[in-house]
Amino acid sequence: MKKTIGIALAVCALLGTLPAFSQVKMTRDQMLFYTSEWKGDRFPDGRPKVPDSLLKRAVDMTIEDVWEYLRNHGYRNQFESGWQALHIEKPFAGRALTAQYMPTRPDMAKAIAAEGKAEGRVSGTNMWPINELQVGDVYVADGFGKVIEGTLIGSNLGNAVAAHTHTGFVFDGGIRDQAENREIPDFNGFYRGYDPSAWADMELTAINAPVRIGRAIVLPGDLVLAKPEGVLFIPAILAEDAISSAEFTALTDAYNFELNRQGKNGAQFEGGWTQEKYDGFAKWIDSHPDMLKMPRGEFDALLAKAKKQNSD
Repeated sequence: MKKTIGIALAVCALLGTLPAFSQVKMTRDQMLFYTSEWKGDRFPDGRPKVPDSLLKRAVDMTIEDVWEYLRNHGYRNQFESGWQALHIEKPFAGRALTAQYMPTRPDMAKAIAAEGKAEGRVSGTNMWPINELQVGDVYVADGFGKVIEGTLIGSNLGNAVAAHTHTGFVFDGGIRDQAENREIPDFNGFYRGYDPSAWADMELTAINAPVRIGRAIVLPGDLVLAKPEGVLFIPAILAEDAISSAEFTALTDAYNFELNRQGKNGAQFEGGWTQEKYDGFAKWIDSHPDMLKMPRGEFDALLAKAKKQNSD
């Protein structure tokens, strides 16, 4: 009996020194739990992989048109404004890789450092998420709004993010080396502020977990749309329909603007969509095929849906 108890205690002691699974980086099972409705491609770690073609289409959309679709589907906490940017006039889009930071606490920092050592990670924890980034990603970090000593990247890490993503970042925190980061080709980023101080008294606590960015909730794999007005985090499960809906709205607006310029809308400067107006819209698209980014079949389906809603 004593021998059995001794063996059991030894096993427990051994297991106590080894984490059952990573505490900082989300496991594939955890990723699947939070993104279970996603049916498309995934990265090996389980993060949803929104198609590259959709990222390119998203950049041309207005925040309002996509936001309205999300709100109508119950997603009311996906937008955040009030940013500084490397290039505020240049919109960008990508897939969210999320990170969460907290103020440093010694015992927690010690446990996280031990986990990193066991996983073969090197350098400070602020570099761990960068090593996970893929081309087309946007590094989205909850830095709890800290700017002074909350500078999540300088010029070296900025170049590293750019090399991994060819896209950029969204930080609820600060950056340093602002001028040098602006010189990096094919790179943009939104952040709360600039400060010359180095990153300090902060600890990475999660990679690819759900995070809060201001009033917005972000899941790994969300389509991030950053524009001068602010940042919209589009759930991967709604990304394709949201972008298609926004494209359709933009096309109807373009047609309506032309009618207004030509004085053909009467007093119906907006709205006034009859079956005849929709037919005219379809003919207008036929004569402007370069304006159609979505497949024609997708457009026809959205047009038929709009006609039906109009007649109900």
